[in-house]
Amino acid sequence: MTHTGTLILIMAIAVLAPLLAYWLARWVTVPLVIFEILLGIVMGPDVLGWASSGGVIDVLSQLGLAMLIFLAGYEIRFDEVRGDTLRRSAWAWGAALVIGLLIGWLLSRDGGLTKAAYLGTALTSTALGTILPVLRDSGDLKSRFGTVMMAFGAVGEFGPIIAMAILLSGRDPGRSTIVLLVFGLLTAAAVYWALRPKPPWFSRVIAKTLHSSAQFAVRLVVLVLVAMLGLAEAMGLDILLGAFAAGMIIRLVLHGAAPESSELVLSKVEAMGFGFLVPLFFVVTGIEFDLDALLGGGWTLALLPLFLVLFVLVRGLPIWFLAPRDLGRKDRTALVLFGSTALPLVVAITTVGVEDGVLKSGEAAALVGAGMVSVLLFPLLGLRARRTAGEPVRPAGRTPGSEAW
Repeated sequence: MTHTGTLILIMAIAVLAPLLAYWLARWVTVPLVIFEILLGIVMGPDVLGWASSGGVIDVLSQLGLAMLIFLAGYEIRFDEVRGDTLRRSAWAWGAALVIGLLIGWLLSRDGGLTKAAYLGTALTSTALGTILPVLRDSGDLKSRFGTVMMAFGAVGEFGPIIAMAILLSGRDPGRSTIVLLVFGLLTAAAVYWALRPKPPWFSRVIAKTLHSSAQFAVRLVVLVLVAMLGLAEAMGLDILLGAFAAGMIIRLVLHGAAPESSELVLSKVEAMGFGFLVPLFFVVTGIEFDLDALLGGGWTLALLPLFLVLFVLVRGLPIWFLAPRDLGRKDRTALVLFGSTALPLVVAITTVGVEDGVLKSGEAAALVGAGMVSVLLFPLLGLRARRTAGEPVRPAGRTPGSEAW
């Protein structure tokens, strides 16, 4: 099929997925991303063979992943996730990385330390961009639990990106650290600019063009995003690091210079992201999913449930022990389940691992498959734990216009 035909099919899946999620919501809440990936697998070369990736589809898919990480960076409210909670979340992720690298080394029968770094880093991520809509729809996002989850989720999203830059860049770790520090200094300079008071005309232009074809704020968002992606790529870093930094910078700019327009600007960017680029990324993830390698049996198939358990042990166990003391046992359980939910960065890490010849396609498929199951099960179990904790939780997905029902 031509790239145009594949794009039409992908967007048809993007339209069908929320309808399926909506119809199924009367019985069970299923995150939208699951439908997008599963339908992509069905349409991909291993099942119906109607769609394939490559060319412009791959470019759009990478932009979708960048937009997803950008939105995750934008959602982080550092004024709410500082202090003891942020320190606990950092220690929890650091412990997870150590455990993950050790387990990755034990599983790396033929790949050595490099393979251990790929496997270990993938086991430490938290799909903040995926669980945020679930928390928003359930009414938990602005609660104490939501604030704690934001801290642990932010570190679980940002930490693996840093680890990828140091451990998986192909450079000497010392040199990678220096490059990362230079990128950090440049990002800090951008943050300094973002925090500086803007001239009065800046907010007036944003407000005046919000409902016109000029769309100054949206164009500024795209400029900062592609500039940070370009900077990361030019320095040999993963573009996800640039996307994450761009999200934080744009939040500071909008909330500092035009707080009254920030929510509307965000809604427009989310419409562009969740309406086009992000679902395209997840559908392409399904199309590229190596189902034949996963179902080949033997060790590869056994890895899927093993990785699913390891998500909880590696990422969740440190969260349980280092969660703030004011959270009860049920809330800790929910925090572990949400924190162990992983997919976007797992896809990114395994993609790089396969391209570099470090991970086998079957191992990557098992990791991504485990991530898909975690997205399907862990948020549902986390919401159930929150309900039994005694706090009212609205059924997820009843908010009109949300990403997941």
